[in-house]
Amino acid sequence: MNASDPSLRKIVIVGGGTAGWMTAAPLAQRFQHAGPNGCEVVLVESPDIGTIGVGEATLPPIRAYNRTLGLDGADFVRRTQGSFKLGIEFRDWGRVGHRFFHGFGDFGPAIENRSPWQHWLRLSRIVNGLPHYEDWSTATVMARGHRFTPPVDGPPSAANAYSFAYHFDAGLYAAYLREYAQARGAQRVEGLIVNVELRPDDGFVQAIQLADGRRIEGDLFIDCSGFRALLIDGAMHSPFEDWRALLPCNSAQAVPSERIEPLTPYTTSTAKAAGWQWRIPLQHRTGNGHVYCSDFISDDEASATLLAGLDGRALDTPRQLRFTTGRRRAMWVKNVVAIGLAGGFLEPLESTSIQLIMDGVGRLLQFFPDRTFQPHLAAEFNRRMNVQYESIRDFIVLHYKLTERRDSELWRYCAAMPIPDTLAHQIELFREAGRVAILDPDGFAEPSWVSLFLGLGLVPQRYDPFVDHIDPEALLQHFARLRQAIVQTAGDMPLHADYIRRHCPAPPMA
Repeated sequence: MNASDPSLRKIVIVGGGTAGWMTAAPLAQRFQHAGPNGCEVVLVESPDIGTIGVGEATLPPIRAYNRTLGLDGADFVRRTQGSFKLGIEFRDWGRVGHRFFHGFGDFGPAIENRSPWQHWLRLSRIVNGLPHYEDWSTATVMARGHRFTPPVDGPPSAANAYSFAYHFDAGLYAAYLREYAQARGAQRVEGLIVNVELRPDDGFVQAIQLADGRRIEGDLFIDCSGFRALLIDGAMHSPFEDWRALLPCNSAQAVPSERIEPLTPYTTSTAKAAGWQWRIPLQHRTGNGHVYCSDFISDDEASATLLAGLDGRALDTPRQLRFTTGRRRAMWVKNVVAIGLAGGFLEPLESTSIQLIMDGVGRLLQFFPDRTFQPHLAAEFNRRMNVQYESIRDFIVLHYKLTERRDSELWRYCAAMPIPDTLAHQIELFREAGRVAILDPDGFAEPSWVSLFLGLGLVPQRYDPFVDHIDPEALLQHFARLRQAIVQTAGDMPLHADYIRRHCPAPPMA
């Protein structure tokens, strides 16, 4: 390579696991045919340092990530013991005994350029016994019947008015991507990092040193070292913005349990006295966890709550995790970019952990630097990541804030806690006018916010006045036909377990 060429020659990824190999895979794909003028991709990981990940639930954009890599969908599901996800069922959020569903997709097609739920809201004021708004969510109706098949191509209909994501074993997914990346030239180095060398003139990272004396130089260093944040904190000292006042949960315990039938095509989140419990169905087992605030419950009590909430026999003892919710104020500093937990952490209530990794990698590719590391690239990367973290933070805080529960210290704290002005504005806009403010165009879309607002009991005082111009009888007939089409379409689909058995059954685990 020409010495005057500023192109990156070597990228060093610090840390493996899901974040490390999700970063390595698209970089290896990008540089696999670059030849002698290409860029090396080296990932350093230590077998002595564990990774965080039990069962992972995802959001629909994971499909685009996999598709960009050219992964075969059925092979991916088989290799990761995966299942399909149509959304999240929330139990006991808002009030004990209440359930609602955050499905992937809208509540039908737009009518006269207005969201369908606006028309439902109008009809609910004038029609007695109008069915629940979730009856017009294809994903929700499918989930109730434990049905699944991918959306079909063609004109808009109930058969494609939904989206889906996946559940998978995080360790198996990391291994799958490792195999993919190494097949495309990524190098894996096993070793424990004991020192980070900085260039004396500008403070950029020059090399990392391993315990056995090896030294690895690079141009760009990507920190996927998890909560240790070895480079972004240890070397770059990027400040951490603590969000515990808004999201007080600081601990989790995770445990696998036996798979039981039916195999649900959705994640379940059940609110508890001091936090909440997740349930993620995989082909070979069920992933479970209890996220909680240790100020309000002991670890032993949390463990007992977790085990009591299992619907199958526990396959291990609960594994303890600690965390602080928040993010680095800058995730790209000099020639270090933090991806995943090194950059920040938000509890997995809405399955955003993988999404944040994926979007971090995507933005790095979008603003990919050369060796001059122009500062405005980092500034724009940081701005976009900060907006996303704050938007997801607010979406998660919404679950805790809009609660009628006062039955424990956690819920009383959440009901009284101050919230960001951004979220307060979104809540009041919906309460007063039935409108949704989307502050991050790359974040959760309007149907997701509506699912949460209505599911948690926030009924708008008004609706969009434009919908009053449509004849209510014609509107009722439209909704009746649509509801019948959804019921018919979902009823004709195979059961989730049957679809997997026919198309992507995983091999038995050793």
